[in-house]
Amino acid sequence: MDNDEDVRCMERLREDDDLALNDLMRRWKEPLVSFCLRSTGNLTDAQEIAQETFVKIYQARKRYRPTATFSTWLFTIANNLCRMRGRWRKRHPEILESDGNGLMEDNESSIGDPAAAVDTKDLARDLEHAIQHLPQDIRTAFVLYELHGQRYREISKIQRCSEKAVERRLARAREQLRSLLEHKWRNNSAHS
Repeated sequence: MDNDEDVRCMERLREDDDLALNDLMRRWKEPLVSFCLRSTGNLTDAQEIAQETFVKIYQARKRYRPTATFSTWLFTIANNLCRMRGRWRKRHPEILESDGNGLMEDNESSIGDPAAAVDTKDLARDLEHAIQHLPQDIRTAFVLYELHGQRYREISKIQRCSEKAVERRLARAREQLRSLLEHKWRNNSAHS
């Protein structure tokens, strides 16, 4: 995604061209909901947080200065909102009902070996489940790097830590995911 185009949209928004927000939403809604979903594990929360992120962007339009890439600013806002939602959820455990929407959508493959398609689907589901069980700071770094293509520098700004801390978080995420998935899939293939 083109940072220059995002900056131009923010400049238009600052000049009260409210249609610029539509352009930003069109470009960033899907990646933002995806990030929030992987951060919260709940589709309803993810959609609400994405909406709230765009509200915050609109509210800050007059103060926006392109000191970092737009995506860094966007994901910083979303990350803070996800963390606030997580803290709220911990204080209100009685409302932790699932919204019934899983992390992975069912995408049936009509090509190839059906058994391989099932294994791929199972692995994707297990990976999503394992990602949800990573600690928040590690999960956020992993999702931003592996799934949203953010660089260490941007992640360090979003998470307010050093680039070395990002590197350690990514290494820990990979190690924990490998351990969780290796154990499960080794046991599955032993039973096959």
